[in-house]
Amino acid sequence: MNWLAPWLKISFISMVVLFSRIGQTTGPHASPQPPAAETSSKPASCAAPEYRQFDFWAGDWDAFDVGNPTTKAARTQVDRILDGCVLRENYDGADGHKGQSFSIYDASRKVWHQSWVTNRGELLVIEGKFEAGEMVLSGVDHGRVGQPLVRGIWKPVEAGVRETAETSIDGGKTWTPWFDLVFRPHKP
Repeated sequence: MNWLAPWLKISFISMVVLFSRIGQTTGPHASPQPPAAETSSKPASCAAPEYRQFDFWAGDWDAFDVGNPTTKAARTQVDRILDGCVLRENYDGADGHKGQSFSIYDASRKVWHQSWVTNRGELLVIEGKFEAGEMVLSGVDHGRVGQPLVRGIWKPVEAGVRETAETSIDGGKTWTPWFDLVFRPHKP
Protein backbone atom coordinates (compact mmCIF):
# COMPACT_ATOMS: atom_id res chain seq x y z
CA MET A 1 0.00 0.00 0.00
CA ASN A 2 2.94 2.34 0.65
CA TRP A 3 3.98 2.20 -3.00
CA LEU A 4 0.49 3.34 -4.08
CA ALA A 5 0.46 6.56 -2.03
CA PRO A 6 3.12 8.46 -4.05
CA TRP A 7 1.40 7.55 -7.35
CA LEU A 8 -1.98 8.71 -6.06
CA LYS A 9 -0.40 11.96 -4.88
CA ILE A 10 1.26 12.54 -8.29
CA SER A 11 -2.00 11.71 -10.09
CA PHE A 12 -3.95 14.10 -7.87
CA ILE A 13 -1.46 16.95 -8.43
CA SER A 14 -1.47 16.31 -12.21
CA MET A 15 -5.27 16.53 -12.26
CA VAL A 16 -5.26 19.80 -10.29
CA VAL A 17 -2.70 21.32 -12.68
CA LEU A 18 -4.64 20.10 -15.72
CA PHE A 19 -7.97 21.50 -14.55
CA SER A 20 -6.43 24.78 -13.47
CA ARG A 21 -4.96 25.23 -16.97
CA ILE A 22 -8.31 24.46 -18.59
CA GLY A 23 -9.90 27.16 -16.47
CA GLN A 24 -7.27 29.66 -17.63
CA THR A 25 -8.10 29.12 -21.32
CA THR A 26 -11.88 28.86 -21.06
CA GLY A 27 -13.03 30.57 -17.87
CA PRO A 28 -13.96 34.20 -17.19
CA HIS A 29 -10.30 35.08 -16.52
CA ALA A 30 -8.99 33.30 -19.59
CA SER A 31 -6.04 34.73 -21.44
CA PRO A 32 -7.06 36.07 -24.85
CA GLN A 33 -6.21 33.67 -27.64
CA PRO A 34 -5.48 34.90 -31.16
CA PRO A 35 -8.05 33.82 -33.77
CA ALA A 36 -7.04 30.80 -35.82
CA ALA A 37 -6.59 32.93 -38.95
CA GLU A 38 -3.97 35.07 -37.17
CA THR A 39 -1.94 32.06 -36.12
CA SER A 40 -1.85 30.55 -39.60
CA SER A 41 0.84 31.62 -42.03
CA LYS A 42 -0.85 29.70 -44.85
CA PRO A 43 -1.79 31.96 -47.79
CA ALA A 44 -5.38 32.16 -49.01
CA SER A 45 -6.27 28.97 -50.85
CA CYS A 46 -7.43 30.85 -53.95
CA ALA A 47 -4.46 33.19 -54.34
CA ALA A 48 -2.94 31.48 -57.40
CA PRO A 49 -3.24 33.42 -60.69
CA GLU A 50 -5.45 30.68 -62.19
CA TYR A 51 -8.27 31.76 -59.87
CA ARG A 52 -8.29 35.19 -61.56
CA GLN A 53 -8.61 33.90 -65.15
CA PHE A 54 -12.40 34.37 -65.24
CA ASP A 55 -12.42 37.73 -63.40
CA PHE A 56 -13.14 39.58 -66.66
CA TRP A 57 -16.74 38.33 -66.36
CA ALA A 58 -17.33 39.83 -62.90
CA GLY A 59 -19.65 42.82 -63.03
CA ASP A 60 -23.21 44.10 -63.27
CA TRP A 61 -24.33 43.48 -66.85
CA ASP A 62 -27.18 43.88 -69.29
CA ALA A 63 -27.15 40.94 -71.72
CA PHE A 64 -28.14 41.34 -75.36
CA ASP A 65 -28.52 38.77 -78.12
CA VAL A 66 -25.85 39.60 -80.70
CA GLY A 67 -28.54 39.31 -83.40
CA ASN A 68 -30.79 41.84 -81.60
CA PRO A 69 -28.40 44.28 -79.86
CA THR A 70 -31.06 46.83 -78.85
CA THR A 71 -33.37 44.56 -76.85
CA LYS A 72 -32.14 43.50 -73.42
CA ALA A 73 -32.37 39.73 -73.01
CA ALA A 74 -31.36 39.63 -69.34
CA ARG A 75 -29.75 41.35 -66.40
CA THR A 76 -26.76 39.41 -65.18
CA GLN A 77 -24.76 40.09 -62.05
CA VAL A 78 -21.49 38.23 -61.57
CA ASP A 79 -19.61 38.62 -58.30
CA ARG A 80 -16.85 36.94 -56.35
CA ILE A 81 -17.95 35.07 -53.21
CA LEU A 82 -16.42 32.75 -50.61
CA ASP A 83 -13.22 34.74 -50.11
CA GLY A 84 -12.81 35.25 -53.85
CA CYS A 85 -12.74 31.54 -54.65
CA VAL A 86 -16.06 31.38 -56.53
CA LEU A 87 -17.73 33.44 -59.25
CA ARG A 88 -21.50 33.56 -58.73
CA GLU A 89 -23.78 34.55 -61.60
CA ASN A 90 -27.34 35.75 -61.02
CA TYR A 91 -29.23 35.66 -64.33
CA ASP A 92 -32.64 37.33 -64.63
CA GLY A 93 -34.02 36.83 -68.13
CA ALA A 94 -36.56 39.17 -69.69
CA ASP A 95 -38.70 36.07 -70.41
CA GLY A 96 -38.87 35.06 -66.71
CA HIS A 97 -36.05 32.53 -66.97
CA LYS A 98 -33.89 32.88 -63.86
CA GLY A 99 -30.71 31.07 -62.98
CA GLN A 100 -27.53 31.02 -61.00
CA SER A 101 -24.16 29.61 -61.84
CA PHE A 102 -21.20 28.94 -59.62
CA SER A 103 -17.76 28.78 -61.25
CA ILE A 104 -14.55 27.72 -59.54
CA TYR A 105 -11.05 26.76 -60.55
CA ASP A 106 -10.35 23.21 -59.36
CA ALA A 107 -6.60 23.29 -58.70
CA SER A 108 -6.44 19.56 -57.96
CA ARG A 109 -7.50 18.78 -61.56
CA LYS A 110 -6.36 22.06 -63.17
CA VAL A 111 -9.82 22.71 -64.68
CA TRP A 112 -12.57 25.27 -64.35
CA HIS A 113 -15.94 23.95 -63.18
CA GLN A 114 -19.37 25.58 -63.51
CA SER A 115 -22.72 24.40 -62.16
CA TRP A 116 -25.79 26.19 -63.58
CA VAL A 117 -29.26 25.86 -62.01
CA THR A 118 -32.55 27.56 -62.90
CA ASN A 119 -36.09 28.31 -61.77
CA ARG A 120 -37.21 25.72 -64.35
CA GLY A 121 -35.41 22.85 -62.63
CA GLU A 122 -32.53 22.80 -65.09
CA LEU A 123 -29.02 21.71 -64.15
CA LEU A 124 -25.98 22.00 -66.38
CA VAL A 125 -22.48 21.04 -65.28
CA ILE A 126 -19.65 22.10 -67.58
CA GLU A 127 -15.88 22.12 -67.24
CA GLY A 128 -12.87 23.28 -69.17
CA LYS A 129 -9.92 25.63 -69.38
CA PHE A 130 -8.85 29.18 -70.04
CA GLU A 131 -7.18 29.09 -73.46
CA ALA A 132 -5.96 31.88 -75.75
CA GLY A 133 -7.81 34.56 -73.76
CA GLU A 134 -11.12 32.65 -73.70
CA MET A 135 -12.87 30.55 -71.06
CA VAL A 136 -14.08 27.37 -72.77
CA LEU A 137 -16.35 25.07 -70.74
CA SER A 138 -18.23 22.03 -72.04
CA GLY A 139 -20.26 19.07 -70.88
CA VAL A 140 -23.36 16.97 -71.52
CA ASP A 141 -26.78 18.61 -71.25
CA HIS A 142 -28.71 15.77 -69.61
CA GLY A 143 -31.91 17.85 -69.61
CA ARG A 144 -32.21 18.16 -73.39
CA VAL A 145 -33.48 15.57 -75.85
CA GLY A 146 -30.60 13.45 -77.09
CA GLN A 147 -28.35 14.76 -74.31
CA PRO A 148 -26.17 16.84 -76.61
CA LEU A 149 -22.76 18.15 -75.76
CA VAL A 150 -22.75 21.86 -75.01
CA ARG A 151 -19.86 24.28 -75.11
CA GLY A 152 -19.79 27.81 -73.74
CA ILE A 153 -17.09 30.30 -74.68
CA TRP A 154 -16.62 33.56 -72.74
CA LYS A 155 -14.19 36.22 -73.85
CA PRO A 156 -13.59 39.86 -73.06
CA VAL A 157 -14.61 42.23 -75.84
CA GLU A 158 -14.61 45.99 -76.13
CA ALA A 159 -16.77 47.37 -73.29
CA GLY A 160 -18.00 43.96 -72.15
CA VAL A 161 -17.97 40.19 -72.42
CA ARG A 162 -19.25 37.90 -75.15
CA GLU A 163 -20.64 34.44 -74.44
CA THR A 164 -21.34 32.06 -77.27
CA ALA A 165 -22.81 28.61 -76.79
CA GLU A 166 -22.93 25.69 -79.16
CA THR A 167 -24.36 22.17 -79.14
CA SER A 168 -23.20 18.95 -80.74
CA ILE A 169 -25.16 15.76 -81.34
CA ASP A 170 -22.24 13.88 -82.93
CA GLY A 171 -19.84 13.77 -80.01
CA GLY A 172 -18.19 17.10 -80.79
CA LYS A 173 -17.36 16.52 -84.47
CA THR A 174 -19.62 19.39 -85.51
CA TRP A 175 -21.13 22.26 -83.53
CA THR A 176 -24.39 24.19 -84.02
CA PRO A 177 -24.92 27.69 -82.56
CA TRP A 178 -27.20 27.69 -79.50
CA PHE A 179 -27.03 31.33 -78.38
CA ASP A 180 -24.74 34.33 -78.68
CA LEU A 181 -24.83 37.04 -76.00
CA VAL A 182 -22.89 40.19 -75.34
CA PHE A 183 -22.75 41.60 -71.80
CA ARG A 184 -22.53 45.37 -71.46
CA PRO A 185 -22.31 47.32 -68.18
CA HIS A 186 -25.78 47.67 -66.64
CA LYS A 187 -27.58 50.96 -67.18
CA PRO A 188 -30.33 51.65 -64.62
